[in-house]
Amino acid sequence: MAPAAPLLRRSELATPATSDRMFDRAAASGADLVFLDLEDAVAPARKVEARAGAVAALTGRDWGSTVRAVRVNGLHTPWAHGDVVEVLTGAVDALDTLILPKVTSARDVWWFDVLLTQLEAQLGRTRPVRLEVLIEDVAALAAVEEIAVASPRLDALIFGAGDFSVSVGARVDTNFAPLGDYPGDFWHYARCKVLAAARIGGLVAVDAPYPDYRDAAGYTVQARRAGLLGYTGKWAIHPSQVPIANEVYAPTADEVARAERDIAAYRDGEARGLGAVGIGGVLVDAAHVTLSQAVLARARAVAERATAPRAVAR
Repeated sequence: MAPAAPLLRRSELATPATSDRMFDRAAASGADLVFLDLEDAVAPARKVEARAGAVAALTGRDWGSTVRAVRVNGLHTPWAHGDVVEVLTGAVDALDTLILPKVTSARDVWWFDVLLTQLEAQLGRTRPVRLEVLIEDVAALAAVEEIAVASPRLDALIFGAGDFSVSVGARVDTNFAPLGDYPGDFWHYARCKVLAAARIGGLVAVDAPYPDYRDAAGYTVQARRAGLLGYTGKWAIHPSQVPIANEVYAPTADEVARAERDIAAYRDGEARGLGAVGIGGVLVDAAHVTLSQAVLARARAVAERATAPRAVAR
């Protein structure tokens, strides 16, 4: 039996909840997930009114098969409770996912889980709101394994390099790159720890945003590096970054061909009583088959996404 299709989060596009002109373009961008941002993209004076904008965008537009999400304000702010209550009450079934920023412990996730459970019961909603969590603080990184298993609602952990830079006191530029020579990947430790925790929880790992949206080459390099580690997607802060992420985090034709070849050779050897076979001087065993099955499952998921309904910009 083929493994279940993996969760696709190749691209997650940020859109300010106060920018009506950007909603249609976001819906038609082809991103796997679009989130309407109530946090960093909204000035404090407009936080409350932005909730209505998010609800209107969720309920008044055709999003096709794109996952509809909202990034609420963090639990440490005076807006978190109102964000959840007003957005879910207004959107009801038009909301798929909440993105939680500034999480520092599993208890933070539990708080949102409990509030959502109560609201869903009151609203008669039977499909649970999903959660994705930003890891962007030293405390969060220290507790990331506990955070990853804090709720059955969780789908993804997201590495947030911007606020993490502040948390550790890193000397970086506005693109979160080091302000001097540094050997290797500046964020390698944090990325690996977030990735490992995500896998412990059975979640996907999504890489940090790349603020320089005019630098397509730089975005591609960062996306590929994270993808080699095992990240399955990356944030986009501009629609132009979406097709790059969708391509980088999809299996290539060569990867699919290699996976099919390895499975076929292994099954042939298995039928002859062999536990491993050699292909072109390389040993292929059960571990290679498992890896190949994952590649093919992801390729099928990408193909299904390509044929799913898409919104059309108005």
